[in-house]
Amino acid sequence: MSVETPENPVGSIAARAKAILLKPKEEWPVIERETTPSGEIFTRYALPLAAIGPVATFLGSQFFGYSVLGVSFKPSLGGGIAQAIISYIFSLIGLFVICFVANKLAPSFGGQAISRNAFKLVVYSMTASWLAGIFGLIPSLALLAIVGLYSFYLFYTGVGPLMKVPADKALTYTIVTVICVIVLYIIIGMLTAGLSRMIGVGGPTIGAVTQSTQGGTVSIPGVGKIDTSKIEQAAKDMESAAAAGDGKSVEPAALQALLPASIGSFQRTAVESMRAGPGSHAEGTYEAGDKSFTLKITDAAVMGAMAGLGTAFGVESNKEDADGYERTSTKDGNLVVEKWDRSAQNGSFMTMIAKRFMIEADGDAASIDELKAAVATIDPGKLAALTQS
Repeated sequence: MSVETPENPVGSIAARAKAILLKPKEEWPVIERETTPSGEIFTRYALPLAAIGPVATFLGSQFFGYSVLGVSFKPSLGGGIAQAIISYIFSLIGLFVICFVANKLAPSFGGQAISRNAFKLVVYSMTASWLAGIFGLIPSLALLAIVGLYSFYLFYTGVGPLMKVPADKALTYTIVTVICVIVLYIIIGMLTAGLSRMIGVGGPTIGAVTQSTQGGTVSIPGVGKIDTSKIEQAAKDMESAAAAGDGKSVEPAALQALLPASIGSFQRTAVESMRAGPGSHAEGTYEAGDKSFTLKITDAAVMGAMAGLGTAFGVESNKEDADGYERTSTKDGNLVVEKWDRSAQNGSFMTMIAKRFMIEADGDAASIDELKAAVATIDPGKLAALTQS
């Protein structure tokens, strides 16, 4: 298999992305034998895939804006475009820096410094991270960007075939490289935020990242601790889940049909559905007096199966103060995220089902329990049945 062909470059991107995501151990030896120039890999593979995140985030911010504990924010059109461009440029610069680091570190772990192979290793392992950027299209799905962590596993499986790092040192080499990458992205984030402020672009900020090689863990505020010892099994689970289906999401209209006409004292006043990228989405608006919330159902298909990695990694986080709290946890094998603002009586509750469906209630309510009850109205059995039709 070759990465690109003049006759069908787009099709070859799709084929390579699918192969590296689902069968990395079989694909890396193929990649190692390829002689495609680095320039072509960069222009035909890296450039278009790296643009997914910035473009999706820009569109999502313009259509939906951001909302955190009842506070909404929508960047200006010019500011959003500028921020997307800045993010895109720095991500490409970061790509070359990571390649340099990976190449220089290899000999220290018994491998070989092969610049062309280092470039291929980094570019193709970034596939999961770049594709995960599609979730920026709908801000409420931003948490699913965690599927980009699968890139760590792709890198790990490729260091042997491409950088000739011995199997007993591959994980350590990966961890050290990942730590360097995390530090790099902290710097990139600071530079992006700094330039954004200079041009008058504001928005949500992300806390600093901390890491520790003790016990093989990497900690990311707002996401949690990643146990690298579980990467192998989590990846196998993802591959099995992805192979079990055809990669297609269910019809948006089918999701919309699951939204109840009423939930307690709340009546449904509006409904809509859509297909976005690899997934489908439906939501209803519910009102009772001066309170209202939206109930959303999203099928992330194969990408949702990859999001299941988050539960395998034991993702947990908690932030609480006098005004409210934000929590991410795993319950019965499903990722659960809840936020609540006590004074505004506003928040959200989201859970994943079957490693592909997200159900979320977001808005005003008497308590978080009302939002949890709204999510519980969606029957998991009926959702599962949709995948068989």
